[in-house]
Amino acid sequence: MKKILLTLLMFVSFANAAEVYATFVVHPLKDANLAFIASGIVDKINVSVGSHVKKGQTLAELENSDIKAMLEVAKTNYKYAKKDYERQLKIKNLIDEAKFDAVASRYESAKNQLAYQQALYNKTFLKAPFNGIIYDKEIELGDAVSGMMLRTAFKIQSASKRKLLLSFDQKERKHVHIGDTFKYKLDGDTKTYEGEISKIYPRANFQDRKIRAEVLSKDFTPGLFGDGTIISNK
Repeated sequence: MKKILLTLLMFVSFANAAEVYATFVVHPLKDANLAFIASGIVDKINVSVGSHVKKGQTLAELENSDIKAMLEVAKTNYKYAKKDYERQLKIKNLIDEAKFDAVASRYESAKNQLAYQQALYNKTFLKAPFNGIIYDKEIELGDAVSGMMLRTAFKIQSASKRKLLLSFDQKERKHVHIGDTFKYKLDGDTKTYEGEISKIYPRANFQDRKIRAEVLSKDFTPGLFGDGTIISNK
């Protein structure tokens, strides 16, 4: 009897399963255009197309000797302003309140100026926002860059992590759920791959009225495309 009930349940589940046709394009999981937000002359370039980089790694640097000098001045001013403040703090109850306030003001001003100069200096370095691979380079040594124009210096993508951007008919939106299985093939490849729906976009695309969804993958070359079937059991 149990075997019969199990068979019936499996049959009902299979009967209720919906299969939705979808096409897809391979995208990197992360993708970014990198640009200097400061103005200056490109002084150092540490990577090229194809370079694998780590998050926080310096990719390029602007000529920054003047900003570095101002930073050193700010560090010196802060050093002595802090010493003066700490001395006056020990005898705060013995000195005029206005005098102490003036010392405290110079200390806070020096601290803020140091933070400002450090921020200006940091902006002369272009760093990787995540682990990835450089796939385009658009600057050369000696190029002038302007933070106002945000000229792209490099393009970076995740090294191996990918997402498949699926498109399927909006009439099938009720049949597709996060966690559903997606069986697919890349164009020109006979091998069948399998993944799970990880994200469903909350509205249809304005151009083609298709619904978008994502499936996580890895190692495929971005830009490749294919098609497959979303299998829903809900």
